[in-house]
Amino acid sequence: MAASDVPGLLPVAPAAPAPAAPATPAAEPAEAEPEPEPEAAVDRPAEEDGGTAAAALPAIPAKPSEPPLIPAPSLPQDVHPTGYQPLFTDAPGLNWAGPGDSWSRAWALETLAEAPAAPAAAPGQPGALQPPTAEDIELIRATLAVVEPVADRATAHFYALIFVNHPEVRALFPAAMDVQRDRLFHALLMAAASADDPAGLTAYLTRLGSGHRKYGTLSGHYAPVGECLIAALARYCGSRWDTRTELAWRRVYGLVSSIMIGAAEQAARTSPPWWQAEVVAHERRTRDIAVLTLRPDQAYPYRAGQYATVETPWWPRVWRHFSFSTAPRPDGLLTFHVKAVQAGWVSNALVHRAGPGDVLRLGPAAGGMVVDHAAHANLLCVGGGTGIAPISALIEEVAEHGAAGRSVEVFYGARQSSELYELERLRGLAELHPWLTVRPVVSEQQAVPGGALAGELPEVVARYAPWHGFRAYLSGPPAMVRRGTAALKRSGLRSRDIHHDLVDDLA
Repeated sequence: MAASDVPGLLPVAPAAPAPAAPATPAAEPAEAEPEPEPEAAVDRPAEEDGGTAAAALPAIPAKPSEPPLIPAPSLPQDVHPTGYQPLFTDAPGLNWAGPGDSWSRAWALETLAEAPAAPAAAPGQPGALQPPTAEDIELIRATLAVVEPVADRATAHFYALIFVNHPEVRALFPAAMDVQRDRLFHALLMAAASADDPAGLTAYLTRLGSGHRKYGTLSGHYAPVGECLIAALARYCGSRWDTRTELAWRRVYGLVSSIMIGAAEQAARTSPPWWQAEVVAHERRTRDIAVLTLRPDQAYPYRAGQYATVETPWWPRVWRHFSFSTAPRPDGLLTFHVKAVQAGWVSNALVHRAGPGDVLRLGPAAGGMVVDHAAHANLLCVGGGTGIAPISALIEEVAEHGAAGRSVEVFYGARQSSELYELERLRGLAELHPWLTVRPVVSEQQAVPGGALAGELPEVVARYAPWHGFRAYLSGPPAMVRRGTAALKRSGLRSRDIHHDLVDDLA
């Protein structure tokens, strides 16, 4: 993929002269897997003409005078409606997003009302039109090694360049940028580490590109972001930065942005950038844990074990991941288990402030912690705290499809027995299904009533090893998932048989 494939991205002269090569449009990637990110549908970049990159950015719709109408639910032809009606015909005053929304007005900016001016495209830059080479990949990794010790300063400078030179995009981001800065460098490391693995890189960037739709990212934003990224890297790489390094970054960024743009366009053909969902039930299970039931404004496709990103009206542009706690239901309702954590803006709002009638925004479903029902392998499910939510959904899905001779072993952990809020329901399922075994685990309580096991969840699971022939599914606090993964590998499970969606690693 070429850097000039990105609308408006300035090319750079190659290190050595090379014969001019005609530009070829980037191949459209396979259909994107639904994954976290919405807002306005992504426009296609202007097509190249005569071997030169187009100078004009995609046309962006004019700012609406009032909030948009939310479309009625649309179901695939092979799915029969369940009988419920759309909840909203419009959503004034809620957290609808788009040109001129309340968050944009808070920054006094006309977000997306006008596209940033595109730099003039310079024809005849063959070096930038070529795909990344092995030397480019080495230069990229060497650059990241130099920048990593000063990543905080480099990423802060990168965002400063964007917001100063392109203030119209500021309202696409949350007010506090600390988490966003960390995610940027992590994404760069992931892309660089996968640069020599085209399949892995494409899968990662496809999820990233389709997910960015919920932020309002458009094709025209990739060019100014690329220029600001290269300027920030040039500043913090010092003497390590030269013409060859810049050319390598432009080639790789051209590849990255082309895949993300294509994924966003593909996702826009089949799904909205986000869903509106009304809270229809809010049940407090413990002091800090609530179970929320939502009714989306249109059909929401997902699999048991997956998660969605959620935004509340009280913290615009701040999205957090929550797993579905049930398999897809005939009535279309969605259920999440939320624990209010210290300094957790979204989780505290959902537990302590949200109530029936409030409207949230959801990104598309994402995550690979799903069951392959054709394999018929035995399942080992480990859930800590609210991590039991996707485990419950997996159990429901197995029950719906039929166990087919497989057994399901569930270890459900918490610090105190009073925090095992889902235990009674799980034991009820175990009474109905002989293939299901549920073992509660308590880590900070010496006397454990009700047959619970004492100890740390990963260590307790390891006591029941070996787990040969099982496929493991882990969900819960990141430290527990990492320790559980290591314990299962020591117990003989292969990495490919251990599944989790550790959000810290997927940022």
